[in-house]
Amino acid sequence: MKTIGIFPASGGLGESIYTHLLKLVPANKVTLISRHPEKTPDKHITAGVHIRQASYESPASELQAAFSGIQVLFLISHASHEHQLRTKLQLPVIDAARHAGVSHIFYSSLAFAGTKHSTTSVAEVMGAHLDTEAYLASLAAQDPSFTYTIIRQGLYAESTGLYTAFFDARDPVPEILIPHDGAPPGIAWVKRDELGEASARLIARYAGGEEGFPYVNATVLFTGPWVWSLEDTVKELARLADREVRIREVSVDEYAGLPQVLDKYGSLEGGRKWATAFDAIRAGEAAVVTKELEEVLGRRREEFEVTATRFWS
Repeated sequence: MKTIGIFPASGGLGESIYTHLLKLVPANKVTLISRHPEKTPDKHITAGVHIRQASYESPASELQAAFSGIQVLFLISHASHEHQLRTKLQLPVIDAARHAGVSHIFYSSLAFAGTKHSTTSVAEVMGAHLDTEAYLASLAAQDPSFTYTIIRQGLYAESTGLYTAFFDARDPVPEILIPHDGAPPGIAWVKRDELGEASARLIARYAGGEEGFPYVNATVLFTGPWVWSLEDTVKELARLADREVRIREVSVDEYAGLPQVLDKYGSLEGGRKWATAFDAIRAGEAAVVTKELEEVLGRRREEFEVTATRFWS
């Protein structure tokens, strides 16, 4: 069994991945690296998990020390939608991992851009993902001893707020103001914990030495089972809220100036950059459905309405 690191081992997806991973591999083979390692649940530490401190902002020497002794690294992207900032932070982390001896990187990307073979997107949030994917591929091409797996994670069913001006079914408003009319194509919503479980299963398979592992120097696209237009998504959220709710299409500038959008993205420019996600949805970038998640899980995926009901209950 190869040694495994998860960085950063925090946030909803990171915690889901290591929770599932620790059911599949010995705890002493796993290192969780985060800005605040003291927040790691005691039960995992007691079981033998290693914890280390580092963040995307750490200097190269600290990152290399954090990655020391790790053979397989699961890399979760920096928590920002800013293209250049993300790229600037992520590529040096990959370099530090390689210098520390990491030989395989699983990179958690995003399911914009359409099919898993596409290398372009109009969404600002996808830019750094594509840069990172291309960088990993270039490194593997130059050095056969280094390999990678790209996991394009579908858009979380629990993240509908990002695409509905932060609509809250527990405190509903009658109108959702976004730069989109709600019409198809839409989004193949997927349960976040199923993404975490499937990612953990792939890590365990590779680290366990599975012969013929099919995702070496390749991309896997995890999606939900159906595509939901934003209009139908809002209808489902309205049902859960027991209120009439509709989408009203507004300009990008009006959207970016909404108080809740300003609060989230910090400026009009930040909101405008995020609004490119609506262009990507309109172009069908999030409307691709594959069976790869179901194949890795070995069962049917949870339907959006089931996940949404549980989330908003």
